[in-house]
Amino acid sequence: MGPRGILLVDKPAGITSHDVVARSRRALDTRKIGHAGTLDPMATGLLILGVGSATRLLTFIVGLDKTYEATIRLGVSTDSDDADGAETARADADLVAAVTDDAISAGIADLTGPISQVPSTVSAIKVGGKRAYDLARAGEEVVLRPRDVIVSRFDVRAVRRSPGIVDLDVVVDCSSGTYIRALARDLGAALGVGGHLTALRRTRIGPFDVADASTDIAADATLLGTAEVAAAVLGVLPVTAEEARDLRHGKRLSGAADRLDASHPTPAAIDPDGRLVGIVERRGGDLKSIMNMAEEESA
Repeated sequence: MGPRGILLVDKPAGITSHDVVARSRRALDTRKIGHAGTLDPMATGLLILGVGSATRLLTFIVGLDKTYEATIRLGVSTDSDDADGAETARADADLVAAVTDDAISAGIADLTGPISQVPSTVSAIKVGGKRAYDLARAGEEVVLRPRDVIVSRFDVRAVRRSPGIVDLDVVVDCSSGTYIRALARDLGAALGVGGHLTALRRTRIGPFDVADASTDIAADATLLGTAEVAAAVLGVLPVTAEEARDLRHGKRLSGAADRLDASHPTPAAIDPDGRLVGIVERRGGDLKSIMNMAEEESA
């Protein structure tokens, strides 16, 4: 049996998330590796990879909230809303100089909380079965629908002014699916000077922090166990050895729904040996497994 577990990687700039997966496959000598959410080539920071049977946990990790550190440049717009794109507009220097700190704060306040956001045209969202960025690069007009997201924190840590430019260092806590590039674009538009992202670093996904991630992927890379990860993400439902056996055989735990914690509706069932049995959910008054781990894969 090959390696299995969750690998936290600190992605460097200049490579794609797919490149990280490819390097990990070579280093760990296995094909079965997936990731829980991409980062643009320009971006750095936390990527979560699933190795072996642990890839089945990625679906529960993708939707977790995230934290980013970013730099927004006001005064210049690009066709990708980030520094990798071509410049499309540059505001008059006097107009940029007239943008006050109070105006910036008001613009950020309007982009905080539950908002409706149109993703960047150069994004991985599929339109008619094709990636938006492929359509955009082919010269086709791309119209993406707004999506509801939540920006729970949008703080400015530093403001740097130079002729024709205002750079903002910010930190953002947000729901999954939020585009930080779109926040930069929309802030610049609201202030009337345009804007784009010049730096982006993902520092957190749910309970996982980039401080615990590896920068070099080696054959002996530390993999987090499936039970540890599932417990951190979903909460724990302790089960007996007999209940574990029943769940693995597809049986329901009769009358066990009242053991659920309301804050963890789909917890990780953990057996007395600390192994992940599977992920369970309520079915009437019972509990039923919605994802099972084979006993030999459940450490």
